Amino acid sequence: MNPRPSLRVAVQIERLHQPSRWEDWSFRIVDVLLDEGQFGAAPRPLRDDGHSALFLHPGLEVTLHRDEAEGYHLNLSSGAPVWFVMWRSDDADPSRAWPELVTLSYNEGARLMDAQERVDNVPLPQAVREWLQSYTDEHYRPEPKRRQRPASFRPTNER
Repeated sequence: MNPRPSLRVAVQIERLHQPSRWEDWSFRIVDVLLDEGQFGAAPRPLRDDGHSALFLHPGLEVTLHRDEAEGYHLNLSSGAPVWFVMWRSDDADPSRAWPELVTLSYNEGARLMDAQERVDNVPLPQAVREWLQSYTDEHYRPEPKRRQRPASFRPTNER
């Protein structure tokens, strides 16, 4: 297997105009699609009726790294594996948003959220789940648990 396998993906983002009286725009990640070049290179609107719009952002790379194998394992063992999509919006034009990064690592998704980034997730298709499982099976090795005996069980001179 390639030491750094990767996939190209396209992200669909939905934009709603005035979803409530407190905000002018809201965004959500609708889907992550495998991109084999069929979407072109430039982001584009798929529909826009003035109230809701759907945008396609192709050409994002998802690369697997050995040091994230634990994060892949955690994602796969969660019961509902997902894509983690970090996205940003434009302060100068709040009607614009775009995906910045797509990852399959639970740990990387958590680090991004800890850094106050916007991260949404969408379900992982079965084919990608199997691809990720194959990589994880090959590269993930759980750290052995080190059992520490309570002090009361150790000799007095070792406490």
